[in-house]
Amino acid sequence: MSDSTFELLPRETVLHIRDTCLCLAAQRAARRLARRFDKVLRPFGLTNGQFSLMVALNQPDPPPLGRLAAFLGMEPSTLTAAVKPLARRGLLLVEPDPADRRSRRLRITADGVALMREAAEVWREAHAALEAELPAGTATALRRDLAAL
Repeated sequence: MSDSTFELLPRETVLHIRDTCLCLAAQRAARRLARRFDKVLRPFGLTNGQFSLMVALNQPDPPPLGRLAAFLGMEPSTLTAAVKPLARRGLLLVEPDPADRRSRRLRITADGVALMREAAEVWREAHAALEAELPAGTATALRRDLAAL
């Protein structure tokens, strides 16, 4: 079958998927939110994903990379790639796990905490502005509903 002779999906199928697909709706919303928060965090040299990663590291015991990847909903290899630029900037350290030398743990540095103190304040303002744009109760319901997935 040549490219000019194949039959497209029926229009009603395409519209049905567009209008009902939870995955598509979540992806579109996630991309919009990501762009919004990437812009807010750009002055700190962070993406929204890096910001979330750094927040997750703000704990006394450095988490194993695998557990952190699961928490963030990422593949370990994707997390490893995301860690490299932050480690180069001295915002986090990659350390061997004392219990399993094959495994790695991630630790936020003093410079990382200092940057996060500044970035968190700007994030707080941007997040409050976003929630103010939504109808009352929407943000709370959205967090609850997304957690159910």
